[in-house]
Amino acid sequence: MPNPEPEQSPDQSSPPDIASAELDAEFVRLFSQNQQRIYLYLMSLVSDANIADDVFQETMLVLWREFHNYQPGTNFMAWACTVAFNQVRAWRKRQQRDRLQFSDEFLAAVAEELDAQADVLDQRHTLLSDCLAQLPQHHRQLVAYRYTAGHAIDQIAQQTQRSIDAVYRLLSRIRKTLHECVSRKLAAEDAQ
Repeated sequence: MPNPEPEQSPDQSSPPDIASAELDAEFVRLFSQNQQRIYLYLMSLVSDANIADDVFQETMLVLWREFHNYQPGTNFMAWACTVAFNQVRAWRKRQQRDRLQFSDEFLAAVAEELDAQADVLDQRHTLLSDCLAQLPQHHRQLVAYRYTAGHAIDQIAQQTQRSIDAVYRLLSRIRKTLHECVSRKLAAEDAQ
């Protein structure tokens, strides 16, 4: 069968596609910002980490392959969740032999509720970031050790030269301070 496109000699090759590189970079940026939320969304729909991992990989591939259909400036997370939801439905069709399956209607209701809660969670995340920024530097560092880096309490105690009990007490006070700060900010926004 003849090749429909003529072969190009090395001196006739086209220049690198700059628009494609920019599109790739934009995908990586948006996906990196939202990948954890996409995964958590999938976990809420399938409730099994192994299945969520598999569906997440499939979703990531579809997002990459279909990114040219994404409308820049629109809500990437909403688009990605639509793709993820469709991947869960496709996975469910492949798993028809399993007895315990949620109906499409139930999954749609869960997805709708998650959509409704996304704005609330985004708002609380923003408020939490604001409250974290108000903490003293050594408290922010302690929070980062524990919750960002995932260090164990004994490691943090060793790094900060505190007793394990002192680290537990300080983290408890920091969590209480952050909770009160976020609650105050939410109440202030609700009053407006």
